[in-house]
Amino acid sequence: MALTNFIEARRLQYAYLKNKNNWALNQIDLDVHPSEYLLICGASGSGKSTLCRTFNGLIPHFYQGVLRGQVTVAGTPTTELSVADLFARVAMVFQNPEAQLFNRSVEMEIAFGLESVGLPRAEIKRRIAESTDLTGLTEFLPRNPHALSSGEQQLVAITAMLALRPRIIVLDEPYANLDPSNVRRVRNALKALHQQQIGIVVCEHRLPYTLSDAQRMVAVKAGAIVLNGPPAETLLQNIQDCGLEMPLAPSIGHRLAIRPLPLDVKTLEEKAAGQNYPIDLKPELLPPFARNHPVVLEVQNVVSKLGESTILQDVSFTLSRGECLAIVGANGAGKTTLLKHLIGLQRPSRGQIRVMGQDSAQAKVSQLARYVGVAFQNPDNQFFKLTVWDEITVGAKALNRYDPGWLQELVELFRLEPLLNRSPYRLSGGEKKRVAFAAALAGQPAILALDEPTAGQDYTFRRALGRILTQLRERGQAIVLVTHDLSFAERYAHRWLLLAEGRVVVDGRPWEVMSNANAMQQASLEPTDAFRLYARGHA
Repeated sequence: MALTNFIEARRLQYAYLKNKNNWALNQIDLDVHPSEYLLICGASGSGKSTLCRTFNGLIPHFYQGVLRGQVTVAGTPTTELSVADLFARVAMVFQNPEAQLFNRSVEMEIAFGLESVGLPRAEIKRRIAESTDLTGLTEFLPRNPHALSSGEQQLVAITAMLALRPRIIVLDEPYANLDPSNVRRVRNALKALHQQQIGIVVCEHRLPYTLSDAQRMVAVKAGAIVLNGPPAETLLQNIQDCGLEMPLAPSIGHRLAIRPLPLDVKTLEEKAAGQNYPIDLKPELLPPFARNHPVVLEVQNVVSKLGESTILQDVSFTLSRGECLAIVGANGAGKTTLLKHLIGLQRPSRGQIRVMGQDSAQAKVSQLARYVGVAFQNPDNQFFKLTVWDEITVGAKALNRYDPGWLQELVELFRLEPLLNRSPYRLSGGEKKRVAFAAALAGQPAILALDEPTAGQDYTFRRALGRILTQLRERGQAIVLVTHDLSFAERYAHRWLLLAEGRVVVDGRPWEVMSNANAMQQASLEPTDAFRLYARGHA
């Protein structure tokens, strides 16, 4: 008799070992059908990732804790199967790709899992070719995955799991580090796999990338499933209460009483042809930045080479006090490399960078740290103290800029009071980001640089971060955002610096940049939904 469900969770409860009094999952009942496309969503810390770890046996075999209830895969309880037994049945791609990559080449990385399940060499080669063709990584096979951008690393991890051809593939925030071109590439790959009767489970905050692909939407809140149904029906319920943002297309569709709700802009445009969109849904963009503020950063004709490769080519721009600049571009365009040049971690091969009037080539990294505070994409790579308070204050003390009043302001601004005595390593992703931001600002730098600040963060965090950036700008803080989140950059940046293959393609206000179709195409970016709907005269 054929199984109706491939994964079943019944009365599932789980608490992590270090937090036994708090159920991360609470009375979960869920069926995952074979060959379905399931979206699991919810706020940061709601239990989405924990739930997915029960699907492939990481809970209870790897993560220690208290487990009640039962999870079965193909009819067998996961407590009776090892992680290795489940490896080829339920594959999982984690949010942080670095946690999964440990080989010297992309080809070896993909081959590793195939070899571990004993496939013959000819089959391994065939699967490597097929999976890299799906995700566009064929030319990356000889490259070292640790030398790739974070978005490219994410694609490698996804490709390695695709090659296993599991019965179900689970992806935790797969689009967090990807530019629109690579998002489209991964979405197409997942849809192709789904057509081959492979089940897809995606945990994702960025609903516009998944709603139209998914057959079912499950929302998790405080460890419990609170919404479960087809996306077009589930969106009619109170998803904001789950820490989720209603995407623009179904929001407008709801206002226009379109049923079923359109799940993407293309469907909305088809169903609302000839109708006027509600004007109050247009995002509030920042006004043009007044050019009468002191310049704090000058980048002049910077060239950066790594061996024979040119990473940055003739990059020039300025940044003023109180201005917010977003550096946008595709994965591998040179955005993070440019950020590293601003703080002296990398030096230009040619050209000049002046920070507060000082030539960065003549300054030590410790000197530049007085002027530029940086929070990198993965906060764990920056933490080295045992408590949050020590982490926040260590830089200010080292720079002789310890100001108790300012530090208290930061604690209040980032809502860190309950976390001060905790280890920064044991916080949620959003909490870690807030600690990293506070630490970067503690030394009162003239420039705050944030690398992918919204990656993997929920609607509540993004709104809070937007408010914080607004307050900082009003105080005269210069801000640099390196981001793929164009919707966020659209609202909170005065200017965009658009990079493509290490060159500045265009420097201008967000909608001016997105109006340049050739530049956007050259940078492999796509305009935001708001721009697409309103900039074409639909208002």
